Amino acid sequence: MKLVIIGSVAAGTSVAAKARRNNEDAQITIYDRDYDISYSGCGIPYYVGGEVESRDDLTPRDAAFFKKRYNIDVMTRHNVTAVDKDAKTVTVENLETGDTFTDAYDVLVLATGASSIIPPIPGVKSDNVFPIRNIQHAEATRSFVDSTDPKHATIIGAGFIGLEMAEQLKLRGVDVTIIERVPQVVPPLDKDMACRVEEHLEKNGIELMLGETVTELVGDGHVERVVTESGKTIETDLVILSVGVRPNVELAMQMGVTLGETGAIVVNERMETNIPDVYAAGDVAESFSIVTGKPIWRPLGSTANKMGRTAGDVITGGHLEHRGILGTGIFKVFGLAVAQTGLAEKEARELGYDIEVLHNTKPDKPAYMGGKDMTIKAVADRATRQLLGVQIVGFEGVDKRIDVFVTVITLKAKVDDLFHLDLAYAPPFSTTKDPVMYTGMVLSNSIDKAARLITPAELQTRIDAGEDMQIIDTRKAAQFEKACVDCAVNVPLGNLREVAKDMDKDKPTVVYCNGGVTGNAAQNVLRNLGFTDVYNLSGGNKNYQLFKKYGN
Repeated sequence: MKLVIIGSVAAGTSVAAKARRNNEDAQITIYDRDYDISYSGCGIPYYVGGEVESRDDLTPRDAAFFKKRYNIDVMTRHNVTAVDKDAKTVTVENLETGDTFTDAYDVLVLATGASSIIPPIPGVKSDNVFPIRNIQHAEATRSFVDSTDPKHATIIGAGFIGLEMAEQLKLRGVDVTIIERVPQVVPPLDKDMACRVEEHLEKNGIELMLGETVTELVGDGHVERVVTESGKTIETDLVILSVGVRPNVELAMQMGVTLGETGAIVVNERMETNIPDVYAAGDVAESFSIVTGKPIWRPLGSTANKMGRTAGDVITGGHLEHRGILGTGIFKVFGLAVAQTGLAEKEARELGYDIEVLHNTKPDKPAYMGGKDMTIKAVADRATRQLLGVQIVGFEGVDKRIDVFVTVITLKAKVDDLFHLDLAYAPPFSTTKDPVMYTGMVLSNSIDKAARLITPAELQTRIDAGEDMQIIDTRKAAQFEKACVDCAVNVPLGNLREVAKDMDKDKPTVVYCNGGVTGNAAQNVLRNLGFTDVYNLSGGNKNYQLFKKYGN
């Protein structure tokens, strides 16, 4: 069998390695137009910032390694310009010599990846404008920073890579402005979680210009000013493009390979396209959501590796199947970890789910062991009691918790099951009632209407509509006076039983504290006293004040 793979980063090399493990006799050739193979694109910001010292750390394997280890021919700087699916041949151009030749295949894999989106704005081709996608981009950006010592950088785009670049440049002493056309950072997050990241970025000296669109990069081949649609101007020495990526589907389109609604190649669970003996894997191929079953495209190295391994196995007679993804992602900026998996609240509502929403702020471990608060936002389906998605923002232990939630969603466990998980506990690692367990408890109680939750957005809507409600702040008077919910009255928890005697037990009542725990205690008191319609404010006053400051 002659296997030809186009693309040599995560997916392409995974296809080849798995195929070789299964079949020693196959002839395997990889073509790639780039210089480097199997590199860590996600490590590029840390190389630019100097945290990763050598580019060799990002490119641990080369063509010689694959030839010696796997007997696989990797041909870099070779661009496949055409595919004849009927003759089963590829036309290849050697980019170093300009020579063109034809190669035959029995099985073809499209692992062509994705490329940075370059917005069509004047000045985008200037010598101090850099996309961040491959090793050449990394080298060029770091070389520029090392040699020119820029004082200010403008980053266009506030996704994962953009924020990581902002951190690394700031740590190198460069002032940073981030411009994002969406009115929040990290657009996939819900606004009420993204605002926590925004607050942290501003505390660390990053200037944010959200809801702004860049219209021009001004300078004669070298950008000196960035102009936005609203007329704002930023003096700058360096521009980083981080507005996203798009799948490289030109060859696929030329061949007649079917593209999906995401713009990437449609594949089945065996990574097969609509053309016999043609497979696709990695950033060029779409996946499907484990939650909804609908097509989803999330270009990540982890997904590309799984897709590639599946394709390599199937091609050589194996039975692996791609099982879909949740769109899980995590990154860290100035020590703050941000993670998400599954559906955001806004997605769940758009898809018509009847959802329960929890904001759970708890320390990752006891305060006496240096625990720091993390905020978990969980979205559950009331009908099935299954988790639909989770977002977490915090300083420690975020990766551990998001992975537990990923497992729970993947296995379609119910929120009730979270409390019963036998999670690892010791004071250096967790609280006795882990935040994961607490998330399940509160969601379960709210779905059962035993201890109902109300989000800041839902509460504010009811306040603005003039609904007759009782809103009770259960904190100390000094805390109440600093900041409180609109229309709230202050009744500390210790006084609640007495004051409640004169309150209307049938009127909608909302209780809250700073984060939710004391509010829940107050909710239980009122329920036991016969109050019929009591809510605890999800995430407490801290969450409400963030909502008021940043909107939703």
